[in-house]
Amino acid sequence: MANLTSGPIGSTLLLFALPVLGTNILQALNGTANAFWVSHVLGPAALTATTNANQIFFLMMGAMFGLSMAANLMIGQAIGAGDKVLAKKVIGTCIIFFLGLSALVGLAGYTLTPAILTAMDTPPDARLDAIIYLRVIFLAIPFMYFFAFIQMAQRGTGDSRTPFYFSLFAVGLEVCLNPLLILGFGPIPAFGIAGSAMATLFCQILTLGLIIAFLARRDSILILKRPDWGYLVPDREIISRLFSKGLPMGLHMFVMSFAALTMTRFVNSYGSQTAAAYGVAMQMWTYVQMPAMALGMAVSSMAAQNVGAGRMDRVDRVAATGVAYAAMLSALPIGAIYLAGQLAPRLFLPAGSPSIPIAVHINHFVLWGFIPLGMSLILSGIVRATGSVWPPLLSMIIALWGVRVPVAIFLQPMLGPDAVWISFPAGSLTACGLALAWYRWGNWRTARLLAASGVEQG
Repeated sequence: MANLTSGPIGSTLLLFALPVLGTNILQALNGTANAFWVSHVLGPAALTATTNANQIFFLMMGAMFGLSMAANLMIGQAIGAGDKVLAKKVIGTCIIFFLGLSALVGLAGYTLTPAILTAMDTPPDARLDAIIYLRVIFLAIPFMYFFAFIQMAQRGTGDSRTPFYFSLFAVGLEVCLNPLLILGFGPIPAFGIAGSAMATLFCQILTLGLIIAFLARRDSILILKRPDWGYLVPDREIISRLFSKGLPMGLHMFVMSFAALTMTRFVNSYGSQTAAAYGVAMQMWTYVQMPAMALGMAVSSMAAQNVGAGRMDRVDRVAATGVAYAAMLSALPIGAIYLAGQLAPRLFLPAGSPSIPIAVHINHFVLWGFIPLGMSLILSGIVRATGSVWPPLLSMIIALWGVRVPVAIFLQPMLGPDAVWISFPAGSLTACGLALAWYRWGNWRTARLLAASGVEQG
């Protein structure tokens, strides 16, 4: 376990955030490799299929994110307060909770895949591939959920390096398996688009088993030994706090993902070439958002431990440092993509594809808006670390469903697809303004997730 309640803010934040950033980069590289093989071997319709299916996947992972983040913050506050008994109570309850939730989501998603894709208006030429791909992904969901919980819990203990190392292994293996299972090699048959999802399934199963074995050998607090098995009986108060604090954070990601699904539905109406360009642009946006997302997770973990230790003075310093880093580190990849022009989408699409100039056009409208959005992620991460989870959710609802989606809907008759692209920075600016207002004038500093050796009742 690492102590995040003392020492210099800037270097500690960067050292903690870098492995988180590395993990995010690896996951994005995996998506990039997947998009490369699917688009170059199977064509634009297959890429559209994976883009539509991945929107559903991100929606499911986003809902889980809030619950695992709540577990992360509860563990962080308990460790910051030096209360190992409470930390083990949280860990034991969360293990049982995430096992049950992941199995339920995987089964439901597999069964409802065709209906989900119908609701998205997935283009007909991409529908069959999307069903095949998404159903295999839903088989992998239980392993992904539990691996994500372990990663978050590790960060709550102050360790961001171990999740990075195992993500490196998982992604490296999946990148190698993708072309083998898509194209076939020797005795391995060609599975086509299903091969890409099968690579994800296999790698998640293997990596989850390895990280559990590793943590057991390291005598990690996350591995409950026989004397601690009583903590596996779910604690009602912790479950209540997990839902009351985790669900708003999960809804935060759900709101974002559902807005992205709505945008995808708008884009799908303009055909496969525009949808493919949008999918490529989203791949680039993933890299742009990575620094702010990594910093957001880092500041949440740092703030949680400092809140548990009663060091609110450091919390404000963490916030100021995080916002400055997020703005600077978001601007760098944005500038690089603008300068690269058509070379950037060429990483994902074959030369001469009509989707390339469309992707460049989309980026001209959208990219710069990720700077204020990144700043809002930092401020929201700080606020949520204390247990004040509803204001960030309400701010995001207003930004996305009060601004972004209406702008896209009402301007499309006049501007066509450009209305969709314009709506992105409009929503980002709104999110930043609302996050800053709540950070400056809200009462979040008085909120708490936990009390010593139990769960806060208020």
